[in-house]
Amino acid sequence: MLHYRKHQVSEDAPWVVFVHGAGGSSSIWFMQIKEFVKHFNILLVDLRGHGKSKQILAAKEEHHYNFEDITRDILEVMDELRIDKAHFIGISLGTILIRNLSELAPERVESMILGGAIIRLNVRAKVLVTVGNMFKRMIPYMWLYSFFAWIIMPRARHRQSRLLFVNEAKKVAQKEFMRWFKLTYEINPLLKYFEEKDTGIPTLYLMGEEDYMFLPAVEYIVTRHTNSYLQVIGNSGHVCNIDQPREFNARAIRFLKELAPVAA
Repeated sequence: MLHYRKHQVSEDAPWVVFVHGAGGSSSIWFMQIKEFVKHFNILLVDLRGHGKSKQILAAKEEHHYNFEDITRDILEVMDELRIDKAHFIGISLGTILIRNLSELAPERVESMILGGAIIRLNVRAKVLVTVGNMFKRMIPYMWLYSFFAWIIMPRARHRQSRLLFVNEAKKVAQKEFMRWFKLTYEINPLLKYFEEKDTGIPTLYLMGEEDYMFLPAVEYIVTRHTNSYLQVIGNSGHVCNIDQPREFNARAIRFLKELAPVAA
């Protein structure tokens, strides 16, 4: 089972599950915990091969896995803790996992807050994936990851987000990195399906105004899907929960409070 941390404020408070992106860990939510535990029970997971989840079952480690396998890891933790339903907050690739979870088990999803959401790969992103697959066995994986981080988060004000993700990625073993990189082959058909399928689940997209690679697709998707809303955070890039944590927290908590009563 995945490594997880939970903060339970009361039996009656709603649960919020935080899902990080590829190369990160649950530690990327450190600027959210203090504010969210004032209102919600929270669950933070380290995805397989990341953070403290490196020692999951050997049977899982020996084989190639897909997005469904990784998504079911999250459901397994929820089952262990007897969390029937939760709000989900994700960043970057974590948003794909949450969206996938809403397909596999829609009855478990109260709402989705998708930060730096990956909805569609533009030409630049597709080129990056192609280049990465060409050279992933020829150059050190951290060079590749650092290059990707710089392309996605290029500005000086994105430096903290960029360094945090690069430093977290250093803790991921190269073999594990390769397994995750193979998931890029599955992304396009999965994203195409998500674009066509409207879940109707209340969804808030929180995007940095400088997230040039992924913001345009989100602007388009909210015009097609019901119960989906977009809020753009100024002076922020792809990882908006780190670039502008106060704005991210305030907007996310406001959205959740409008959906249901929360703990005092």
